[in-house]
Amino acid sequence: MIIEERGRKTIIGKGEWAFIKRDNRVIMNKQSKEGEPYQGIFLMFTRKFLREQFQKLKNNTLPTISSKFEETVVKLPVTPELESLFRSMEPYFNPEVKPREEFMQLKLQEALFTLLNTDPKFYPTLFDFNASWKIDILDYLNENYMYDMSIENFASYTGRSLATFKRDFSKISNLTPQKWIINKRLEAAYHMLQNENKKVSDVYVEVGFKNLSHFYSAFKKQYGFSPRK
Repeated sequence: MIIEERGRKTIIGKGEWAFIKRDNRVIMNKQSKEGEPYQGIFLMFTRKFLREQFQKLKNNTLPTISSKFEETVVKLPVTPELESLFRSMEPYFNPEVKPREEFMQLKLQEALFTLLNTDPKFYPTLFDFNASWKIDILDYLNENYMYDMSIENFASYTGRSLATFKRDFSKISNLTPQKWIINKRLEAAYHMLQNENKKVSDVYVEVGFKNLSHFYSAFKKQYGFSPRK
């Protein structure tokens, strides 16, 4: 599997594992290799689960380390503990075999303690319950305007409610978020057509338009001539 985030690629091969931080947008490209179909096991820690586990740990001595993982995707080392964890779950590749809820809770706990013992940076990374984080709206939109995401998605990924996102956006632009995104896509398309010798049929998809006729009409309305011209 190839995981992409902000231009950084992480390749996870057979028998390897990775940790992906929450509240980050990544692209996962799952591929077969030499005719062998892709298979993977995913475990997700909810905030509720992590809070419950932290309550059990807080009376213990936690590592006095303040730094978290800076990267979104952390490739994990090959350890006997991780190998044992995922080997024990291989029977569930069979869609007819369903794990019991109690068993999965135990596996989540095992996975959590395995990560905590793998690197002390997992403590501040996993047990960060600060919900008031925000990231720069324009930085995020400039990096992700071409993706098929709703305004609700953009709000969530920048750490805001929809109402707060619109209010914060109004402070930096007279346009609505939807109009800003369309303008950004058109500007990117104009640049590609003028400077990169790309075909219209390729450009409209690359900048995030779903429909060619919609792209044509929006482009002509913006610039006064067709993208082909």
